[in-house]
Amino acid sequence: MKGQILETLSSRDMALGPFEEYEGKASEREWQHWHLERDRSDVAWLILDKRDASANVLSEAVLNELADIVSELESHTPKGVVLRSFKPGGFCMGADITEFAELSSETEVVDKLTDAHRVVDRFEALSCPTVAVIHGSCLGGGLELALACDLRLAVPGAKLGFPEIQLGLHPGLGGTDRLTRLVDPIEAMTMMLTGKTASHSKAKKLGLVDELVEERHVHAAVEAAIAGDIESGNQGLRGRVLSSKPARQLEARQMRSQSAKKARPDHYPAPEALIELWEDFGGAPGPEMREAEIASFARLMMSETSRNLVRVFHLRESLKGLARSEAEAVRHVHVVGAGEMGADIAGWCAVRGLNVTLFDMEAEKLAQAVKKLADLCEKKHRSDAETRDILDRLTPDFANNGVARADLVIEAVPEKIELKQKVYEEVEPKLKQGAILATNTSSIPLETLREKVSDPSRLIGLHFFNPVALMPLVEVVSHDKAAESVLDRGRRFVGQIDRLPAPVATAPGFLVNRALTPYLVEAMVLLDEGVAAESIDALAEEFGMPVGPIELADQVGLDICLSVADMLRERLDTAMPPAPDWLRQKVDDGNLGKKTGEGLYQWKKGKADKDDVSGGTPDDTLDRLILPMLNACMACLREGVIEDETTLDGAMIFGTGFAPFRGGPLHYAHKRGFENIRESLQKLAQAHGQRFQPDDGWH
Repeated sequence: MKGQILETLSSRDMALGPFEEYEGKASEREWQHWHLERDRSDVAWLILDKRDASANVLSEAVLNELADIVSELESHTPKGVVLRSFKPGGFCMGADITEFAELSSETEVVDKLTDAHRVVDRFEALSCPTVAVIHGSCLGGGLELALACDLRLAVPGAKLGFPEIQLGLHPGLGGTDRLTRLVDPIEAMTMMLTGKTASHSKAKKLGLVDELVEERHVHAAVEAAIAGDIESGNQGLRGRVLSSKPARQLEARQMRSQSAKKARPDHYPAPEALIELWEDFGGAPGPEMREAEIASFARLMMSETSRNLVRVFHLRESLKGLARSEAEAVRHVHVVGAGEMGADIAGWCAVRGLNVTLFDMEAEKLAQAVKKLADLCEKKHRSDAETRDILDRLTPDFANNGVARADLVIEAVPEKIELKQKVYEEVEPKLKQGAILATNTSSIPLETLREKVSDPSRLIGLHFFNPVALMPLVEVVSHDKAAESVLDRGRRFVGQIDRLPAPVATAPGFLVNRALTPYLVEAMVLLDEGVAAESIDALAEEFGMPVGPIELADQVGLDICLSVADMLRERLDTAMPPAPDWLRQKVDDGNLGKKTGEGLYQWKKGKADKDDVSGGTPDDTLDRLILPMLNACMACLREGVIEDETTLDGAMIFGTGFAPFRGGPLHYAHKRGFENIRESLQKLAQAHGQRFQPDDGWH
């Protein structure tokens, strides 16, 4: 009989090749996560198919079974071994990070990794040729396993990479050594330091894969590989030169400088650890680099940074899960308003494959929206053909006719209640059955906006953040008359456009703006007290914020910051201080920040022009900035604006950039201690005023 797995694979689109004449033999042993079958040429096909999982990951159970399989291959060596995945979505997503939390000491990590290395090293040492056939995602530990093969064949569409740096780690299954030996070491280090994936074509160019093969030709390519007709790539002379000790020392200095610009080493130690590994051991013979890799990985895994970044990974997955729904997909989006946000929302939806119509009464704004989309395609390195397709999906709509065809209409006009309500009165009668009406308001409660909507059940908020193409979060705003089916479809739409939905209840400022505004306002108060803008920003960045509050206010727009602050002060009846007169004057004069070239900073070529100023901040400055943000988060949680701490922390990290290595504002508050937060706020209230009064939730 035909081998069961090969027969199944040969009957579907991602077949391993023409096995109609296959008369092979399956292994007498059975495993939960692997299948081993030999074809008539005595080539062993080793197929990874993790049980009860939609994607392959390298768990301890998977590796333990692989050890048994290697023993069988060592005892009865085939002509060759082909390593493949049975999962349609990809080869392997990497290590099973859910097991990370079970490890409690560096010694335990070292022991587990040493066992895993032993298995992979034995697989690499098999006396027959080994070939990995890669489709879809091949990441982290999955790529490290593929690197242990003699050759790698990639099916078009494959993506290869090492994302461990995003978890506060570096490759830990021999990848730091194998990758820097296989390809240009600078390219290898860049790949690991950035966590970026390489497409099949880029991987071929780098020498990470040896051949690109269409699915229908996989079997023939495997035969050629095992026969020795496909040569493995090598670093070449450049790679050997760059692996020399003097070259490594020189390149390591440059890597440290570049990495420090993107992530502070005291907050994110993994890049420095990886650079140190390569500088000390790269290119050296013997097992030293792999042994050092294990010890380095264990130290990083037990660090607070890695623990929190793994938590952030789970937060992202949790938010992604909110977008998974049986609701009908959105295929046509109509955006009303081609201002900065409206144009960006429309453009991003087109990039993500949706048909989009964009209405504005000003032809110039529509033309600018098309140009911005073309510029975005260039930044995203889309090909000419891809760019044409994307631009074809965005239709300027002078007559607002797209409303009648749209599954989703997004209003993105300025933050004026009367203007927004006028849009709804004009749009709603034209909506087709089942269409959603959404507002991109950043602060206005939906109870107010729905007053002019005859069917408020179809009205929801979809609050995007600027810049749309970079910010991963979208607040999906509910109110007590919104239909759950509409909210469900809205969350699915957010997933469709590769964004993370954060469900929030209607309230002034929702979550993100309500929490962010006190942080920005306090920065303005500090400026008014004479503290240098650069010093304020440097302190916030030292805490871990991606940019300081002064620069952030300029990026958001001083007019928007002022409007949201005024609204929150009025609607929440808070003790938030009014904006300084000089700030209102800047807005009146049109100096709004980055978008006008001048605000709190001068902006040159898209960057804030800062003086070299450090220090000079009062001792309580950091708490004055951060604790009001935490206090607002606690208020939102207590009031039910957001459902739980997990969603809140995810929303704040992906919506504001709140220091990821701290695990989120509430996670940070737990570590610091609620009692400490409450007492610190009370001290600030005594020193600076009632705006610091601790929320009741801290009790």
